[in-house]
Amino acid sequence: MSTLLPNKAIAPELEAVKKRLEQGGALLPDSDDNLIEVVGILKSYGVILGEYYRNLTFISEHQFLVILPFFKFFNNKFSLGKLGKHLWHDRINFEFAEYCMKSMFWHGGGGLDAYLDTEDFKQRAQLAIAAKVKGNPLMSTMNNLFPDFLLEQVRLMTYYSALGYFWSFMSPMFLILSDRYERGEIKSIPDVVQHVQDGLVAAAAVPYTYKVAIAGQDYEIVPASANLSFLMDTAVPYVEAIFFRSFPFRGTVSYNAQAHQISQDISQFNYGVLYADPLPVGGAGIPPTLLMQDMRHFLPEYLHNFYLQTSRGEEDLLVKICLSFQKSMFCVTTGALRGLAPYPFETSDPQEQQANDKFLAPWLDRLSQSRLYTLQ
Repeated sequence: MSTLLPNKAIAPELEAVKKRLEQGGALLPDSDDNLIEVVGILKSYGVILGEYYRNLTFISEHQFLVILPFFKFFNNKFSLGKLGKHLWHDRINFEFAEYCMKSMFWHGGGGLDAYLDTEDFKQRAQLAIAAKVKGNPLMSTMNNLFPDFLLEQVRLMTYYSALGYFWSFMSPMFLILSDRYERGEIKSIPDVVQHVQDGLVAAAAVPYTYKVAIAGQDYEIVPASANLSFLMDTAVPYVEAIFFRSFPFRGTVSYNAQAHQISQDISQFNYGVLYADPLPVGGAGIPPTLLMQDMRHFLPEYLHNFYLQTSRGEEDLLVKICLSFQKSMFCVTTGALRGLAPYPFETSDPQEQQANDKFLAPWLDRLSQSRLYTLQ
């Protein structure tokens, strides 16, 4: 993470954002239009996350070390009708959930990433692997020839589980937000942020564990003794990997090392949702297109009408959805920052303000290159 020098002056636009946070606001300015977009898109996103987390959890528990999981997107409810819809692409794009999972897996971070390199994890994983390959000569031979292959697959399965676990909290949080908005309880962007912050804080210490059943016996992959929790070991790594870093979109930048279009320093990756250009959304090979296509089917009527009243109507609907989604993620980021900050941003105590300044400085530095200033 980049940091500001102690005596480095904050840019005027960053100072304005910092002041807004200290006055109880959010990274995203408060307005009626922003509120409609944020709550509406989070309603749709909450529905989609429900589908995503159930599939990720199914894969982690029921497709464990299945080397060729042809039916992993069917959630154990295979039928010829569903296969036809799958082939016709009349379905939820679960591939995007896997894209996010692999981004978390690659970037790592947090206690989960550290635990997956411990001897305790390796011993537990080997027990599960031995049970899985028992009676399977092909997998047993492969495991003997390449002893690290299945171990790495167990690590991957753990991230399926961890992301499914994280989204299992976020999906109802966003749906409840929508219900509260329709009841008149959510009236501003700060209300949205407070709702997210309260949800994150309430679930912060909930332990994360992962086990699989093989031949009728449970195998703990991540036990309670690992002391992993929702906020620091699934939520924060997710924000880091998806909101900030992610991957460069193939076809928009060159992966050729000589072209120098991608930083060699992974910590400087700025391809996450807070930085992404919405215009390529809808283009072939751009992963967020899958999410935008999914969300367009579940837009609440008031948000759909809002889009129709803007320029171009539905002609650039995916771009509009992406812009609204970015706005909502700045609100979620604000809730996370408030939950992680040492003191409330509104504090008037000089020492607490100094601690908050030290906490905020590197985050504002990173956000200075984001799309925050185009989403006013």
